[in-house]
Amino acid sequence: MRLSRFFLPILRETPKEADIVSHRLMLRAGMIRQESAGIYAWLPLGLRVLNKINAIIREEQNRAGAIELLMPVIQSSDLWRESGRYDDYGKEMLRIKDRHERDMLFGPTNEEMITEIFRAYVRSYKDLPLNLYHIQWKFRDEVRPRFGVMRSREFLMKDAYSFDLDAEGAVHSYNKMFTAYLRTFARMGLKAIPMRADTGPIGGNLSHEFIILASTGESEVFCHKDFLELDTPPQDIDFDSRADIKAVFDTWTSKYAATSEMHDAAAFESLPEDERVSARGIEVGHIFYFGTKYSEPMRAVVSGPDGKEATVQMGSYGIGPSRLVAALIEANHDDSGIIWPESVAPFKVGLANLKVGDAATDAACADLYQKLTKAGVDVLYDDRDERPGAKFATLDLIGLPWQVIVGPKGLADGKVEIKNRRTGERQLVSPEEALNRLTA
Repeated sequence: MRLSRFFLPILRETPKEADIVSHRLMLRAGMIRQESAGIYAWLPLGLRVLNKINAIIREEQNRAGAIELLMPVIQSSDLWRESGRYDDYGKEMLRIKDRHERDMLFGPTNEEMITEIFRAYVRSYKDLPLNLYHIQWKFRDEVRPRFGVMRSREFLMKDAYSFDLDAEGAVHSYNKMFTAYLRTFARMGLKAIPMRADTGPIGGNLSHEFIILASTGESEVFCHKDFLELDTPPQDIDFDSRADIKAVFDTWTSKYAATSEMHDAAAFESLPEDERVSARGIEVGHIFYFGTKYSEPMRAVVSGPDGKEATVQMGSYGIGPSRLVAALIEANHDDSGIIWPESVAPFKVGLANLKVGDAATDAACADLYQKLTKAGVDVLYDDRDERPGAKFATLDLIGLPWQVIVGPKGLADGKVEIKNRRTGERQLVSPEEALNRLTA
């Protein structure tokens, strides 16, 4: 993509309304624009990151055996009355009426709707286990939306829902999602620590939040230092093996880890001092096992092996992709801007032409741009007639993992400069070597 043809509304000044790093940098880098309190338009650069995150989430959900569908944003209040949550959910739920005065709502979550879909079609235990997920916009009318997309009213959510014949099967489904979440966040360059959590309005008695450590985190968390060194489950792990998946769960829950709400000071302080980690954290995922909380009142039953009706056991599993964008920035930035992990970067390479109009630099940039693009590398080519300093500042701000800087002085010696955005390391190499490194 040529920057001269791309929509990238960079802000030079830091917006006054932005309180945290990710909000400031997302506005300055032209990723989002606020349309009303807690509601944002996703501009092209931000949308590219969001789509990269969604792609990783989909791959790991599919790998774990979940099946994608898409449910509507607007839901009938009748389903929520059936489950008993309509009056309990509170003012966060945006309640509306259609033209026929029917009570509707803008879905904050989908436990009721997915249960209704399940009970309409699934009749036998032979169709279990089943895990259905979607990636869809949600709305929760936060009393005080803040921190940009970290705590917004409209947000993108991946929510999955598992259905099992019995508690043993449901726990295995829970452990599968637990494992899939560890892999998902690791692929984004994040070390997410699972911590026992309150179930809140979702319900149930088993729940974990996945927390990343960041100095600008929204709450205090406590854990054993060994979590920082645990290996991510491998790509080829057998999700059908209850023993293998349980081993992952047991390993990642064997030592102390708690949010401030669930913190046991005495248990934490019983650890050796050099093994304690007390830090700020950001929630990036939340999973729940709630048994028959929804299936029982909504009559989601199947015929069991003995021919008798059995109420299915359920769990739900959430990741907020839009919130993850902000969390990634909180964990990956410096004074100059964002530093994207390569797996979620909007472009892998920023190519800067330092003297637009010079025949040699134009030709060298055009050749690199064409060859990188042909090799499947996402490139943002800064072909604007701007000062070099402005180009460097833009590339640092938007945080692309690699920068290739092409100018007449370097080309006279047959060289271009490669800069690693994370380490700051710079090297002068030939255009051919630059191409080989970036396509390896």
